[in-house]
Amino acid sequence: MQNTRKQGIMPMKVIICGAGQVGWQIARHLSGEKNDVTVVDSNPDLVRRATDTLDVQGIAGFASYPDVLQRAGARDADMIIAATHSDEVNMVTCQVAHSVFSIPRKIARLRSQSYLTAIYSDLYRRDHMPIDVVISPEREVAEAALSRLYAPAAFDTETFLGGRAKIMGISIGDDCPVVNTPLRQLTDLFSTLKVIVVGIRRQGRLFAPEAGDQIFPGDDCYLCVATEDTARTLEVFGKTTEKQERVVIVGGGNVGLAVARALEEHEERIRAKVIEKSRTIAERAADALERTIVLNGDGLDAAILAEASIDRADAVLCVTDDDKTNLLAAVRAKSEGCPMAIALINDPTLVPLMGPMGIDAYINPRATTVSSILRHIRHGRVRGVYSIGDAEAEIIEAEVLSTSPITGQAIRDIDFPEGVLIGAVLKDGKVVKPTGGLRVDEGDVIVIFSMAKDVSQVERLLQVSIDFF
Repeated sequence: MQNTRKQGIMPMKVIICGAGQVGWQIARHLSGEKNDVTVVDSNPDLVRRATDTLDVQGIAGFASYPDVLQRAGARDADMIIAATHSDEVNMVTCQVAHSVFSIPRKIARLRSQSYLTAIYSDLYRRDHMPIDVVISPEREVAEAALSRLYAPAAFDTETFLGGRAKIMGISIGDDCPVVNTPLRQLTDLFSTLKVIVVGIRRQGRLFAPEAGDQIFPGDDCYLCVATEDTARTLEVFGKTTEKQERVVIVGGGNVGLAVARALEEHEERIRAKVIEKSRTIAERAADALERTIVLNGDGLDAAILAEASIDRADAVLCVTDDDKTNLLAAVRAKSEGCPMAIALINDPTLVPLMGPMGIDAYINPRATTVSSILRHIRHGRVRGVYSIGDAEAEIIEAEVLSTSPITGQAIRDIDFPEGVLIGAVLKDGKVVKPTGGLRVDEGDVIVIFSMAKDVSQVERLLQVSIDFF
């Protein structure tokens, strides 16, 4: 803590309401950055899990009760993040935080679409229901689903540097032209391509590769690539970029509906069909959609899949609220002839089953929500953070400060831990490939891949213990 103050960066006092997966992950990030974090949850077991595994304080109680917030230290808190399972509790918590304790920054996770409708956005003004940032998991997940559909060759994708660069996770097949080639040679062979292999998962283990490492069939590779080089990069790695014109969505709830709506609005005509088991939800989806066919039935039923023409679809997107249904529906759709299956998976322990089951890509709603909340918290030098796998590694986008020890150094001379690689550099508004001789200057924005254990060291090198405001 002393070291943080010496650098002139004050830790923040943050209250996190809700100690489920999302609350726990945010607490892990913020406490790891030496902030003063208190976790509040009505479930004492979840509070205990947080205090046992993280450097945080815990309070068992209802987050919206003023006396509970008082015990959590609301009088001098800088920020409150309301991420309980109830929209109403999250909203009231922010109101109490504002009216009683004058907490300056309030973030709430809201699920219900009615609360999110743009025409009611006045609701969140300071003189009404004072929430500074509203996070919608369904919208975040719908966006993640769309980015998977538009990058069908990748099982994971996220944009950085204002859309100028992206991280893509791709599975390496036997037909990949660059297998058994040292990465150093790849750089020479494709010198004009702005792409770096920043992470490799081999036999379940994720690591940051060195220049002499090779890629083998069965590897999952994470690439950091300039957006304009995406198509060419996918070709180099043996992937085709076919257009998705027909999509079947299994699950017509909030996520399925948000994806179907976005597909209807997309400039390239993508035809979608929705399968929904509940008649009430199916009718609601049919009323809300204009061009999309909604079928009432079970996504695991071969007859319903045949009615949705699954054998002629380019992709199936399984987004019900049940992980196992999503996995099985994806497998069934593939067995009926659909070439690409994407499944929504909340439980990270199910992700290793994807490969053996032949599922092409997944969306983790908790990871997308956590990334989104962190992005809104980090208004300063750290522009974005994206979690890889089960929080095994992070992609960090950060601006280089004049005070940082890496400023003015060539990349090869920077003393990064071995689990850390620079994937891209934004210099004077242009994406530059990070070669050993490239100098990192004040004002550059860099994209860094870091194994979770090395994140604190990266922050020391960037000299940001997160400049929040």
